[in-house]
Amino acid sequence: MSSENSVTCPMCSRWEDDADLQIMEFEYSYLILNRDQFFPGYCLLFSKQHVTELFDLDLKTRQGMMEEVTSTSAALAALFKPDKINYELLGNMVPHIHWHLVPRFSSEPLWPRPIWSEPHAESHLSKEGYRQRCEQIRQALESR
Repeated sequence: MSSENSVTCPMCSRWEDDADLQIMEFEYSYLILNRDQFFPGYCLLFSKQHVTELFDLDLKTRQGMMEEVTSTSAALAALFKPDKINYELLGNMVPHIHWHLVPRFSSEPLWPRPIWSEPHAESHLSKEGYRQRCEQIRQALESR
């Protein structure tokens, strides 16, 4: 990622900024745990390239990233056993391709509404809790 983008785009520096949340570096993207774990297993997968739209990526990169999204969501499903995985690719607030991959459960208070439907109290883990959750997801990915 270019230094020019890292000054203006928070996603360009996110891998380094949130080093304690790093799960895996893929060929085309990075995967980190979302700091707010109100939705257990909520991850962000973001492009190594600073682009804003899927069509900005060449075909090989776009297909590769979709495989990375798919393998991550399958690992999250195997690990957390949710009722549904939500996939959000918005970019309105942070114009850098990034997916919100969110395991959802019918027992949660916001079900079945989108995670953005109303404010919620953030759920933060201990330093060790983040380390353990990242490791669990990493192991689920590596076992696929």
